[in-house]
Amino acid sequence: MEYGGFWIRVGAYLVDLVILVIIAFVVALATGQDLFDASAAASASYGVADFINLIVGIAYFAGFESSSWQATPGKRALGLIVTDSSGARISFLRALGRYLAKILSGLILLIGYIMVAFTERKQGLHDFLASTLVVKGQPGTAGVDPGVFS
Repeated sequence: MEYGGFWIRVGAYLVDLVILVIIAFVVALATGQDLFDASAAASASYGVADFINLIVGIAYFAGFESSSWQATPGKRALGLIVTDSSGARISFLRALGRYLAKILSGLILLIGYIMVAFTERKQGLHDFLASTLVVKGQPGTAGVDPGVFS
């Protein structure tokens, strides 16, 4: 079992970020934001767009990671999947909990993310809290050595 390390996960996130920025741009246009007028920053359309982008972000990460892909497009492009501690696909609720735990990983000076580089199974704080692993593999093929968890 090969775990997804820090740098490959950063790369996967950058791919996802490009996709989400494109979606945010489309949402901004759809909600009527003037992207070139700084004085428009207080307009009501920003609140609507922010809310829509929050929902899109949650649906994107929790939806893809709990889907049959077991990965966001970025993770999939780099050959990573998200599993539970036994190597099985995670539920939407677990994926949602993992997503929300990422807030904590970021709030503590990104230490929750940096942990990936230093833990035995390459887990961040959000992975520990959600009992998940990011491993190299294809959906449905990840099996974790049972001796690892005994």
